[in-house]
Amino acid sequence: MVSHHPQQRRAFWLRHLHNWHWISSAICLIAMILFALTGFTLNHAGDIEAHPVTHKKTGQVPSNLREQMLQLVQKKSAKTADPTLPLEVQTWLEQNHKIDVQGKPAEWSPEEIYVALPRPGGDAWLRIALEDGTLEYELTQRGLIAYLNDLHKGRNTGKAWSWFIDLFALACLIFCVTGLFLLKMHANNRVLTWPLVVLGTLAPLLLAVLFIH
Repeated sequence: MVSHHPQQRRAFWLRHLHNWHWISSAICLIAMILFALTGFTLNHAGDIEAHPVTHKKTGQVPSNLREQMLQLVQKKSAKTADPTLPLEVQTWLEQNHKIDVQGKPAEWSPEEIYVALPRPGGDAWLRIALEDGTLEYELTQRGLIAYLNDLHKGRNTGKAWSWFIDLFALACLIFCVTGLFLLKMHANNRVLTWPLVVLGTLAPLLLAVLFIH
């Protein structure tokens, strides 16, 4: 229960604000450093030269698996049909070619099956010709900076990373709001508090109004 005595009430709120502030900062510290660095690299993406590396694989799908996919082609035309490759085909690709299709949906046609496999920092695709079972796979990797940039944007990162970004954003919000209240409580002893807050508010606003068209 909060005491009605001004000094005790102030001490109560200071204690809790400091607790929420340091806990939220500890939770989002490393991710904040990552997002700050990638904010810089994204802002200078045109100045950072990338060196994509492409890996290609070819192969032949066994006849029994090809026949299975041929039989499924008609079913895949229905909207309710599962668009993913059969589990047996996915297992064979993983065991024999180290290709993980990650349960991604495939594009089915009488001539071929195509699976797009986008990923952070790169891209990949798989094509299986149903006429003769020819397999083609291509993986392009654009390097560590591209990978981290895509993590920043949440590009092709999946639901788990999307949830992490939401939790990280919440932790940052708590960190900033508790910081604002702490600024208010210490402002009497720090004369530059509100001028700096106003500067931090007006600077991006003026830049947006005057230089962004």
